[in-house]
Amino acid sequence: MDAALLLNVEGVKKTILHGGTGELPNFITGSRVIFHFRTMKCDEERTVIDDSRQVDQPMHIIIGNMFKLEVWEILLTSMRVHEVAEFWCDTIHTGVYPILSRSLRQMAQGKDPTEWHVHTCGLANMFAYHTLGYEDLDELQKEPQPLIFVIELLQVDAPSDYQRETWNLSNHEKMKVVPVLHGEGNRLFKLGRYEEASSKYQEAIICLRNLQTKEKPWEVQWLKLEKMINTLTLNYCQCLLKKEEYYEVLEHTSDILRHHPGIVKAYYVRARAHAEVWNEAEAKADLQKVLELEPSMQKAVRRELRLLENRMAEKQEEERLRCRNMLSQGATQPPAEPPAQPPTAPPAELSTGPPADPPAEPPTAPPAELSTGPPAEPPTAPPAELSTGPPAEPPAELPLSPGHSLQH
Repeated sequence: MDAALLLNVEGVKKTILHGGTGELPNFITGSRVIFHFRTMKCDEERTVIDDSRQVDQPMHIIIGNMFKLEVWEILLTSMRVHEVAEFWCDTIHTGVYPILSRSLRQMAQGKDPTEWHVHTCGLANMFAYHTLGYEDLDELQKEPQPLIFVIELLQVDAPSDYQRETWNLSNHEKMKVVPVLHGEGNRLFKLGRYEEASSKYQEAIICLRNLQTKEKPWEVQWLKLEKMINTLTLNYCQCLLKKEEYYEVLEHTSDILRHHPGIVKAYYVRARAHAEVWNEAEAKADLQKVLELEPSMQKAVRRELRLLENRMAEKQEEERLRCRNMLSQGATQPPAEPPAQPPTAPPAELSTGPPADPPAEPPTAPPAELSTGPPAEPPTAPPAELSTGPPAEPPAELPLSPGHSLQH
């Protein structure tokens, strides 16, 4: 079909490849739109950048949620269900596509798409956008260009027809849901359902991180969100301690303290993780830091120190028993077998012929002649000459270093 200007939107052309069914859906705010897409360059090869079908994971956005690539909402709201259309979009609409593409690829790999924003200043974030981790996206970001999107609209759900995921909520809704998730996590933790509790804390953390990316780093609102994230992360670490995932606890708490070295709870939680993996010196150092920052926690610190002492004593006893067992096993080992004797040559076969001649005897030397003279005396050394001078003095002793004593 001929390309047509789409809804009088500058820099967008649409070509319908396959007609859809029914009427144009009612795209109201909060509607969920599910679709497959393929992104291509406008070169002769129509180089494919992304294809949701290759990862078997359709895309979905929420209408009115200020999606990163705003033009997609314009494209989708022009389509019917099951319609397939090709859209040419000029550079004015595609400048942020490399950033969106990176997030989509991270999600397809099961990673947190907002993780790269955490704990970076504004300058670091600026450089982060120039190193997206994918060569094709870095190239596309340095030289923005028009792109082609082939989209197949699969489904449109009204806001009341589906359970909205937290990352699809509006900013206001995310702020409202975070304390709910926090409280639910605390309730599940008290019930001993640590896996479920950790999921609630993680969900709340993702909401806050998403909100934090929209704030300027280290300003008031950003710091407020950072404080909430740290609190939830430490609750998450409490769940990890219960699940015996101690090294992950060390990683999270160390990350918090690297940027916020005054958080007492982070030292306390990290000390407990150090104690569980036999890091005695590190555990004691963290507990000492807890006392310095919060003297009122003296009772809790003493309890942890007693537990640490008992744990180290148990480890030493285990090591002692292990060494004893190794020595006893070595003493009861059977003696080593003597080395095998080399095989002996088989006896020579008896000969039936004439007897062999005996081997010739070596010639003997003639007997020495007897001497009739006196026996020779051994040579004697000439007598030493006597010295007529004074006796030689003994060698001088080395002086002692200052401060040394000859006493035993």
